[in-house]
Amino acid sequence: MKPPLASGHLNRRTALTALIGLPILAGSILPALGQAPASPAASLASWNESASKQAITDFVSRVTQKGGSDYVEPAERIAVFDNDGTLWTEHPMYVQLAFALDRVKTMAPMHPEWKNKQPFQAVLDGDMAALAASGERGMMELVMVTHAGMTSAEFAAIVSQWLATARHPRFKRPYIELVYQPMIELLGYLRANEFKTFIVSGGGVEFMRPWTNRVYGVPPEQVVGSSIKTRFEMRDGRPELYRLAQMNFIDDKAGKPVGINEYIGRRPIAAFGNSDGDLEMLQWTTMSGGARLGLIVHHTDAEREYAYDRNAAFGRLDKALDAAAANNWAVMDMKRDWKVIFPFELG
Repeated sequence: MKPPLASGHLNRRTALTALIGLPILAGSILPALGQAPASPAASLASWNESASKQAITDFVSRVTQKGGSDYVEPAERIAVFDNDGTLWTEHPMYVQLAFALDRVKTMAPMHPEWKNKQPFQAVLDGDMAALAASGERGMMELVMVTHAGMTSAEFAAIVSQWLATARHPRFKRPYIELVYQPMIELLGYLRANEFKTFIVSGGGVEFMRPWTNRVYGVPPEQVVGSSIKTRFEMRDGRPELYRLAQMNFIDDKAGKPVGINEYIGRRPIAAFGNSDGDLEMLQWTTMSGGARLGLIVHHTDAEREYAYDRNAAFGRLDKALDAAAANNWAVMDMKRDWKVIFPFELG
């Protein structure tokens, strides 16, 4: 499936500038998906025997062998994971962008003027090329309408309802079901070997924190992401956080090492990503001496998921793919290396 914005120029930073604060509720609407294995013996069951799997297990063996030259104390076993395209699907567009577009359509009856006003007209007409052409300014206008100007609780209720009803256009399943089973197993495998796992994503931190523990086993305090500014207010005698249409932090590209330093406080020894947005995180993690692991998830399976890299509108993998060979990072081939992709394939 061709990404709908492939003909435009909506890059990752533009999308993130507009779509970074999307909280959801992790209550009964989120099923327990792809639970991580309880013991190392059961780990990585969805991985075929491959160079990427061998790189993972060899690395873990080296850093956990007491007395070995590469031994790392458990407190320093920090592993960081991108989210979009690394732990769950990011095509045909980022999930947060799908929410914003749906929200515009829902609100349109209250705004008849949008039929002739960009970028809203582009959304209503399904003209993704025109939407991409609106650039960062157009995307920011969308976010002011759909994401800000309300309390966090009010926004969470809106998004919770969307999550309960929205379906992926190709798989016809809730977006939350489209996480990668092999990566869930990898998270569990690392934790079983006394690693502390973090998500470091360009996506909105409030979008991820409510459900990452349930789905990935990563608690909210171990999620680093982009954010918008919020303001504390007393409303009708109740304390609230009011969402402002102002950027606070973009956790993408060079922002990822900054976010890791500010929020984690330790340099990781393992990093997992899938796009050029993860390049600096991989460099920061692996180019510092000692035993280190960098791994790139390469989307090569158009039949079971999507195949894309250098020319992708979302999740472009170009510079980081070239850097992988130079830096001895593992490149995981989705088509070749994974027995299954999504938890629902397990039956």
